[in-house]
Amino acid sequence: LRSLITSNGRAMEVVTHLVNDTVEFYKWSLTIADKRVENWPMMSSSSPTLAISCLYLIFLWAGPRYMQDRQPFTLRKTLIVYNFSMVVLNFYIAKELLLASRAAGYSYLCQPVNYSNDVNEVRIASALWWYYISKGVEFLDTVFFILRKKFNQVSFLHVYHHCTMFILWWIGIKWVPGGQSFFGATINSSIHVLMYGYYGLAALGPHMQKYLWWKKYLTIIQMIQFHVTIGHAGYSLYTGCPFPCWMQWALIGYAVTFIILFANFYYHAYRRKPSSHKGGKPVANGTSAVTNGHCNMEEVEENGKRQKKGRAKRE
Repeated sequence: LRSLITSNGRAMEVVTHLVNDTVEFYKWSLTIADKRVENWPMMSSSSPTLAISCLYLIFLWAGPRYMQDRQPFTLRKTLIVYNFSMVVLNFYIAKELLLASRAAGYSYLCQPVNYSNDVNEVRIASALWWYYISKGVEFLDTVFFILRKKFNQVSFLHVYHHCTMFILWWIGIKWVPGGQSFFGATINSSIHVLMYGYYGLAALGPHMQKYLWWKKYLTIIQMIQFHVTIGHAGYSLYTGCPFPCWMQWALIGYAVTFIILFANFYYHAYRRKPSSHKGGKPVANGTSAVTNGHCNMEEVEENGKRQKKGRAKRE
């Protein structure tokens, strides 16, 4: 018994030291954070970002239970407005990053962070902050899936992508809102212009489906993006680019997880489907999704059988 108590005491001591060291490291890291963004909305503390992320995870648990015995919402007008608003937001971010980085003379191969108050550097930091905010707005993708009872669309990849991007980009804006951070954000926001444009067109109704033949190429473009990210970060590490190495290694590891998950999704979504299957579902941040959602009666594939779903709620 005495031995057990001693062992437990040592374990508690180790945990206490670990927690204290973590807190001290966080306090120290705040001293080297970018002072320009310190007073920007959501940036003074990680608490708002973590709180919103926790609320997102709570909704993932509570939302399906709330909707279980209720009719699905249609949300057609809401989806149209939301998707095209995201097109505008991502176009603005990509445009700002491209113009400001060009004006600042940025290199696409190696660009350290400039923490000065130069007008172009602040413009880039501002565009990256909007990019971070857009990742929080994208939580609505999941909310709409659940309210429309598209529970099968809320996959591990979907949740992993949404939850981690919001938190990781808070870290990026807090410490490195410039330099090579612009590269991945520019590519991703440009892809999101295409992606949300696709969803917006699909939400207009079934008559748009004949113009949306390019849906599977969105996934291919996203996978190319991750390979480019790895190559870009690897080149910077190889050449000794004066951009934080921890950020480069984090990008590489993060991109590898997405390549694996997206490749798995692509295989199951397109390679394993019979060639005779029509009316495939568009990609939604790594998940397949029907975005029009305004039909009174909808046929869906479930466990290999066609089933009818009832009339959805109107807005």
